[in-house]
Amino acid sequence: MNSSPALKIIFMGTPDFAVPSLQLLAQSHHHIEAVVTVPDKPQGRGLRVRASAVKTAAEDLNLTILQPDDLKSSQFIQDLQSYKPDIIIVVAFQILPESVYTIPKFGSFNLHASLLPKYRGAAPIHWALLNGDKETGVTTFFLKRRVDTGNVISQKKIAIESVDNLETLYTKLCGVGAELVLETVDLIAAGDIDEFEQDNSIATPAPKVTTETQLLNFVENNTQCHNRVRAFCPRPGAFTFRDGIRLKILSSDLSDMKGEPGEVVSVSTDSFAVACGQGSLIIHRVQPESKKAMDVASYLRGNPLQVGDHFGK
Repeated sequence: MNSSPALKIIFMGTPDFAVPSLQLLAQSHHHIEAVVTVPDKPQGRGLRVRASAVKTAAEDLNLTILQPDDLKSSQFIQDLQSYKPDIIIVVAFQILPESVYTIPKFGSFNLHASLLPKYRGAAPIHWALLNGDKETGVTTFFLKRRVDTGNVISQKKIAIESVDNLETLYTKLCGVGAELVLETVDLIAAGDIDEFEQDNSIATPAPKVTTETQLLNFVENNTQCHNRVRAFCPRPGAFTFRDGIRLKILSSDLSDMKGEPGEVVSVSTDSFAVACGQGSLIIHRVQPESKKAMDVASYLRGNPLQVGDHFGK
């Protein structure tokens, strides 16, 4: 049994990345006073109004849910103050105003999916893969005015395997992050934290990814192209063009075959290879524009390729 005092928690989050943290906290001896998430909003092609993943999980746990339209509103701030929280925990939520994150007795901390100060910003998992990193992790840190710059409380490292892509690494960090959130709450409750300032001189950015970031440039070497595929698989997908039509590349491997960048240098029944600035990229799974993802064998049945064809604008 955990011997640290039970803390009163306000939990804030939106996507499925935050759900394991919420669930693990709910199983602990700490008390979640309320869960804050975004208002329900229309999503998908049918614009059906949907709740966030965190709201759905909070409902399953019978927790109190707050969905403010404005985090700076006096009513929302009064609502938070009424719970007299010991700590606010933020996992994949919005930027909090100072009037909110200073409410709790012990302050507010955030879970970030990198080893800060590396990859400050909205897309740390994408950039770790884009850059071909061999290691990443999660960090808990106290909130301050500048985003992702607060004092670090604790970190956990994990290896990035060669087979990892956005989906697998995201899933791993969800679980490791949840463990770190609970450990951090226990440390704060026990008064046993050893926080330290981030070294701003070695900070690196992880800005929000754009369509341009997803575009495969076959002038790059095959490792860079392969990392781009990994960083956006399965969604939103790295892409190229064939005869002006967009084609997402969802799974790839490396090859030493040579050719002009963008040139098809090999075609088999279940794969094809495209030359890069150095080496080539073997393609296994694709998604044509406005169609479902498919293996290359299925793609080639309706879209035959031959050596010498080209990809790219």
